Amino acid sequence: MKYLAPLRAALAGCALALAAAAGAQTYPDRPITMIVPFTPGGVSDITARPLAIGMAANLGQNVVIENKGGAGGAIGMSAAAKSKPDGYTIMMALPSIITIPISDRISGRPASFQMNQFKPVARLTADPTVLAVRADSPWNTLADFVRDVKRQPGKVSYSSSGIYGTTHVAMEILAHAAGLQMIHAPFSGGGQQVNALLAGQVDATMQTPGAIAAHIAAGKVKLLAAMSRERIPSLPNVPTARELGFDGEFYLWTGVFVPVETPDAVVTRLRTAIRAASGHTTFTSAMAAQTTPIQYLDAPEFARFLEADTRRLDAVLTKMGKIE
Repeated sequence: MKYLAPLRAALAGCALALAAAAGAQTYPDRPITMIVPFTPGGVSDITARPLAIGMAANLGQNVVIENKGGAGGAIGMSAAAKSKPDGYTIMMALPSIITIPISDRISGRPASFQMNQFKPVARLTADPTVLAVRADSPWNTLADFVRDVKRQPGKVSYSSSGIYGTTHVAMEILAHAAGLQMIHAPFSGGGQQVNALLAGQVDATMQTPGAIAAHIAAGKVKLLAAMSRERIPSLPNVPTARELGFDGEFYLWTGVFVPVETPDAVVTRLRTAIRAASGHTTFTSAMAAQTTPIQYLDAPEFARFLEADTRRLDAVLTKMGKIE
């Protein structure tokens, strides 16, 4: 009888594998939930919504957006990591999927999740961040901004999507390069951090051009510098921080992930749908309207990109150190 237990376990494993294979063959047969781990209005949200429409057209099932913000994205990402790996819960993430586990390690906190709990499916965009201030602010150049912040250290404030979040890291890269001390005001998402700037609650913010394109067009916001290697084609009059003598770059990318144990056949189906959706008129038009360039990478290329970006961001956060 003692030999039956391993046999039963093996048979149970085979049954689960067969069930997973059968499910993959019929996938998807019901709507898919795409977790956006931030509040509405931020970069991940405005990328996810038009992508979901294109995916639904390819998959024949609705892709429903679920905003699950909080803790700089950690709440939604943790929920996605723990979700059933069947392809019916996917996630649109930002570089904070890399920075949150690193910040947990630096701060000595229990990890909210780990990168190895996810499998990358595709990258959609990779946009450099820009330093934005209100149109009525006294700063017209990055030199103006740096000079005033240095004159009053710890007085000028900026908003971010959360501690160690993507826009926090982007601003800290510039702050370290320029030797600035500012007040950090974290919010629970990109939309809230932009609204805080517009409402005069903070003095500056770091964001992608797409997330504030409408406010730039309306004359409510002006840009002082781009955190890119070269000037952004859609913003040729905005100099890079490098041009102005401050060494620093930060690209805010968006990408789709699934729990790591999601069957390969399901991931392949999602890759096909996302690739098609990235060329769908709904998505391309939305990205063009936000001046966000589509920088698509399929799963293998995205995985290699993530390895390199993880090394780079680990070095940046280690330099930032523990933040109380």
